[in-house]
Amino acid sequence: MSKDSTRREFLRISIATACAGAMPSGVVSLASPPAAAQAKIKKAVLISMLPEQMSYADRFKLAREVGFEAVEAMTVKDQRVAEEIKKASEDANVPIHSVMNLDHWESPLSSSDPAVVEKGLEGMRTSLHKAKFWGAEVVLLVPGVVNPQTSYHDAYTRSQEHIRQLIPLAAELKVVIAFEDVGNKFLLSPLEFARYVDEFQSPWVKAYFDVGNVVFYGYPQDWIRTLGKRICRVHLKDFKVKLSGSPPFIAQRVNLGDGDVNWPEVRKALAEVGYTGPATVELRGGDEAYLRDVAQRVDRLLLSA
Repeated sequence: MSKDSTRREFLRISIATACAGAMPSGVVSLASPPAAAQAKIKKAVLISMLPEQMSYADRFKLAREVGFEAVEAMTVKDQRVAEEIKKASEDANVPIHSVMNLDHWESPLSSSDPAVVEKGLEGMRTSLHKAKFWGAEVVLLVPGVVNPQTSYHDAYTRSQEHIRQLIPLAAELKVVIAFEDVGNKFLLSPLEFARYVDEFQSPWVKAYFDVGNVVFYGYPQDWIRTLGKRICRVHLKDFKVKLSGSPPFIAQRVNLGDGDVNWPEVRKALAEVGYTGPATVELRGGDEAYLRDVAQRVDRLLLSA
């Protein structure tokens, strides 16, 4: 066996061991078997979909009553609010499984401005600590943004450089940093996304796959099969896309099952790669009847045999 082959095997075994042992149970392990994966997927809801006029206690209770088993929270800086959210989660027995970082758009880690980058890093540090406080296992991060000021190449190299600064904290807190595919004009193919994740060579860096976001330039089932065990969390949304006009597509966000996502193929692909983490709905908010309908759509489209 060559030196390079030995090194690759060591990394494979080390990462698999870390995922299976050190990482929280809800994060997909490289050693996870594909059998019965669908039965283990839990329905989750983004906290912003729950009625804002309700207290956090009532929001979490409502999430449970309509059929959701977990919540994805958003970073808050006020510790009193964080404590209120934590208590609501515990009292309703609805865990917070992941945290959405909110600074990655205004303060991207791909920026050429050190002050912007530092604000983005601080936002991620806050998110990682809040995830630990709430018992969440993952923080969602948009890793970089390509725009007229930031080239694709610079977004790639700068973001990786700055994310590497966060990995020791993620490892210390045992919270995974998960990159989302989103409208940032960056990491536009599943092969590149997989390579980007792999280059960190860390079990604390994964992919947060959004089923709906790739329908503009690909097929969710293809992305799922390519990313495979790199996926530690999944977002659920749907779009109706018309390939006409200028820009070359017009998209409308619709309810699950009313768009162009091929849900039977998505379900099949998730089973093939052995995905066992939560699947979080990311749609507009609504009342109890609407949320109950959304939860039932998840059952029908993703969890039914």
